[in-house]
Formats: sequence, structure tokens, C-alpha cells
Amino acid sequence: MDNQTLQKRVEAISLESFGRPFRHQATFNSRLRTTGGRYRLADHNLDFNPRMAELPEFDQIIKHELVHYHLHLTHRGYQHRDADFKALLKAVGGSRYAPRLEGNRRSIKRWRYECSSGHIIERQRRFDTRRYRCGRCGGRLTLLNPQEN
Repeated sequence: MDNQTLQKRVEAISLESFGRPFRHQATFNSRLRTTGGRYRLADHNLDFNPRMAELPEFDQIIKHELVHYHLHLTHRGYQHRDADFKALLKAVGGSRYAPRLEGNRRSIKRWRYECSSGHIIERQRRFDTRRYRCGRCGGRLTLLNPQEN
């Protein structure tokens, strides 16, 4: 899907679901990673994540951004926490959250320590074993190999 097809799709969904025209630009923005789309307050344009364009929930993502768009232009509560936003989103059938993409998850590095009594301690941050002791028994700690989750 290219930007012209996206523009036509957004305009069609706007007329169909909201009964109002979409008069600004809708484009793909490849810098978006975890979000499905973005409504820009300054120029009223919409950006969409191109990796989510092939998902079956993409129309719901478009509706979500159009809810921001139409509420902001009518001077009503357009933020996620506002009652106007929640009510209109539910009425048009938009998605509240963007779906998770496969491969978007990074593995977390964990540092494993073992105390002299055999307790295993896992931490996300490395620390100096000369300064700290085991919280259970007070034994000395030694660093084991970091584990990838």
C-alpha cells in the first residue's frame, strides 16, 4: 500500500464512520515502531506505521487516529483519558491499543549472581560484588554468565 491508497482509505473511513470529510494528509511514517499511528496537533495530519498496514486491525487503527482528528477539530476532548474520546472510539469501533508486532520485542539481558550459600539472584543491572551481599543470608556474591531471556 502506498500513500495515495492510504489517503483514499482514510478519507473513505472518515466519511463512512464519522460522516465528516478528512481534509488533511495521511502518510506512512517508517520511524513509528510500537504505535499504530499518530495524530499531529500542529498540522492535523496523520502518520501511520507501515508495518501495521497489512494487519486485519488496520481499519481500527485508522478509526482511532480519526477519533483524535475529529474531536480535536470540534474542540472536544481528544486525549485518551477524555470521556468524549472513549465514547466516540467505542461508537465507531476503533481499537484502543495498537496490536503487538512480531519481532518487536527485545530480549532483556539479565545478570546472574550466586551467593556462597547457593542462592541465585538475577538482576537487570550489573553491580559490584565487593560492595553488596546476598539479601537472604549475607553471603558473598559471585557473578555467573549473563542470561538472555
